[in-house]
Order: sequence, then structure tokens, then C-alpha cells
Amino acid sequence: MVIRRYEDLFLGIGTLLAFLLGWELLAYSGWVKPIFISSPSRIWRAGQWLFAHGFWNDIRVSLMEFSAGLALALLIGAPLGVLLGWYGRLRAMFDPLLTAVYATPRVAFVPLLILWLGIGVQSKIAVVFLGAVFPILINISAGLRSLDETLVRCARAFGANNRQLFVTVALPSSLPFLVAGMKLAIGRALVGVIIGELVASNAGVGHMMSVAGATFQTDKVFVGVILLAGFGWTTTALIGLLEARFNAWRPANSASG
Repeated sequence: MVIRRYEDLFLGIGTLLAFLLGWELLAYSGWVKPIFISSPSRIWRAGQWLFAHGFWNDIRVSLMEFSAGLALALLIGAPLGVLLGWYGRLRAMFDPLLTAVYATPRVAFVPLLILWLGIGVQSKIAVVFLGAVFPILINISAGLRSLDETLVRCARAFGANNRQLFVTVALPSSLPFLVAGMKLAIGRALVGVIIGELVASNAGVGHMMSVAGATFQTDKVFVGVILLAGFGWTTTALIGLLEARFNAWRPANSASG
């Protein structure tokens, strides 16, 4: 098992290095103009220049928007998901509205959010919130609707009332779904940050990428893309560790929403 793990690691690193080398050679050969695809060495130099000229502030702004929007989505989405999953009538009342909003592309709300909240960080936080809240809400609601019937019957047989059933069976069973929803929400939150900053902003990673793209500075655009990809991969991997830990609590016949 250990040998296989290291073998997979070396294969992944080797494939990445081969890709970077091929990319560098393709740009160096002149077959394709660097203005379109750049190259790893040019991206590295562009990254050094950006970090030496205030790029940390853009990262700080985007990270603040991401963190605030995701935290707000968790604080609101988790309780709402619990309520909608536990109370069938409440779910029947709000399900059509939530489905309609969820089906609407988040980018359609950006002009309204900018109109209401301006081009500052508030509108970006709102876009991140709209992208992240639904995966959390829907997954928790699905988790509470797919409780293990054996556990429910067992708890009832021992005289558990609704409150005890909720605390001892329903909430623990919903934790794997919450973690899975967070895993999806991270990707949606990153998309929300970039969409908000691309449309209207005066700082942030998306703002830098928008300015660089408009002035044909492909190297700087790739710096933003790689930074976002690395951050998304890291946070998703950390959530994945939690998901693997809580998957043992997931009912065998359930699926996340």
C-alpha cells in the first residue's frame, strides 16, 4: 500500500513536470506566440513582479471576500438546511422558491447586487454567499431526509422523543452531508469571487486578471489562474480529509444532494 502511494505520487509529479517542460518548449520553439499561451518561465517572472508590486493586497481582498461569504453561507445555510430537512411542511413551502433561485445563474444577480451594494467588497461577499449557500443547504436537507430507518426505529423503541431523536440521530447523520456540501461550496465560492471582481471591482485577484487580460498580459492572467487553482485544490483536499473521516457516519443507502 505504501509503495503504491509513492508510485502514484511520483507518477503525478512526473506528469506535471513533463507537462510544464512541453509547455516551455512549445513557447520557446515559436510555434505558438507566447502572448496566447505564455510559458512557465514567463509566468514565474510575472509572479515575482506582481508580488513585488502590491499583489499581496489583491490576495488579501479576495481572501477576505471568500472567507466572509463562505462563513455567511455556512451560518445561514446550515440552520436552513436543518429546518427544511426536518420539517416537511416548511420544505414544501419554500422548495419552489429555493429551486428557482438555485437554478438561476449567479452571474445574473451580479448587476443587482452591485446596484444595491456598490462595487466594494459587500457585493462580492454577496456573490460568494449566493454561490456557496445552496450546496450546504441542499446537502444538509438531503442528509436529514435520508436517515437510517433502523436507527430511527431503534431510538423510538427506547422511548426517544423528537428532540432526542433529532440531537442523537439526525444531527450526527447530517455531518457527512455538511462536509460534502462544504466541499462543493468552496468551488462555488471561488467562482463567485472571480465573477464579482471581473464585473466590477477596484482590487482583488479577479481585478488583476481582468486588467491583465484587457492589456494582453497573458503571463499575469496565468499567475491568477494558478494561484486560484492551488488555493482551490488545497482547501478542497482539506475538506476531503474531513469528508473521509465522517463518511463512516453516512447512511449506506443515501446520496448527497
